[in-house]
Amino acid sequence: MKRQIWTLLACLVVGAMTPLFAQDVTITNARIVVANGTVIDRGSIVVRAGKIVSVAAGAPSAASGQTIDAKGMTAMPGFIDAHRHINTGPNEKAQMQAQLEAGYTTILSGGGPAEGNITLRDHIEKGQINGPRIIPSGALRLNNNLTPEAARAEIRKMAGMGIKFTGEIALTPVPGPSERELELLKAIVDEGKKAGVMVQVHAVSSKAMVAAVEAGVPLLVHLPNKDFMSKEDAKKLAASGTKILGTVGFGTPVFGVFAEDNLARFRDGRPWPDSIVDGVRLGEEAGYMPVNARTAWDAGAILGYCTDTTYDPLAGLEHELKTINPMFSMKDIIKMMGPNTASYIQMGDQLGTLEPGKLADIILLDGNPLEGYWNMLKTKVVVKGGVVVVDKR
Repeated sequence: MKRQIWTLLACLVVGAMTPLFAQDVTITNARIVVANGTVIDRGSIVVRAGKIVSVAAGAPSAASGQTIDAKGMTAMPGFIDAHRHINTGPNEKAQMQAQLEAGYTTILSGGGPAEGNITLRDHIEKGQINGPRIIPSGALRLNNNLTPEAARAEIRKMAGMGIKFTGEIALTPVPGPSERELELLKAIVDEGKKAGVMVQVHAVSSKAMVAAVEAGVPLLVHLPNKDFMSKEDAKKLAASGTKILGTVGFGTPVFGVFAEDNLARFRDGRPWPDSIVDGVRLGEEAGYMPVNARTAWDAGAILGYCTDTTYDPLAGLEHELKTINPMFSMKDIIKMMGPNTASYIQMGDQLGTLEPGKLADIILLDGNPLEGYWNMLKTKVVVKGGVVVVDKR
């Protein structure tokens, strides 16, 4: 009797721990948007040990593990949000589950206390809650008390904690960064290279953007929203190799969803432009960013995707897609959200496309995203690292 009880307990423990381990999964009959320009009308994906081993037209040559019939659905890479404000807390379980159900499999934290980011990541990795892959970042501000050596020490501290990204470091947009800010920034960039910490900068004017590029900053969190980016400045950005995130929807009203960080911006929930009662500043912000996104893209800059939000992830996804959609084709949006954003978070060799050898982060959509962004709001199945974490079929 005791032996039977112990056997039962062992089975229960293994069953509870299963989500922590990659599974063998075979997806059949899917339209596959590889995200490198290739589309397979009816194909299969085979996943083993958490990685994609084959992507091909027709039936798989050697299916194994759980089989998902994706007839009528589209497979594409899991979404990556390269700048979302998240942290640990009492509602983290519901928040992270909502992220998965919207299709997000990886999130680069937009800042906040590094310790909270790490705690949230660990809760997910240990299987205590279900959630996307979390990449922590460390906050650093160019305040009046900061010296170059103290800034370098902060970077070394982040590296010692295993943090690979700073949070967004803000530069004065108008009239532009001061000499002191640039002195600090150059020290931070230099130390980041030595310590293996990628520096992210918040530069929301063309002057601040160019200054950051000239200082060797590898990552820019936002497009300029204070003025129009010139073609010359866009070419400088592209030539430098500095990667930039769109956040095109940031200055555009959110309809139906009003989080704390948007109440002041779009008060009373009235439609734009009537809601922008502060006049020129907020109105221009909504217009500059989409145009600057297109200017940067046409110059050849690596433009990635993020939402810079805290509210419902599906609403944030819809809002960003709506504002990107007038400026880009769906093919370009998929490239932006896939390989470009994977490159921004330094995981281009592991994420962003559905190719053999990459991590099996796969979503199945109820519809064809190439026909319209609204079909990217219909996630039915989510596979993260070879584990089926959402199944709403």
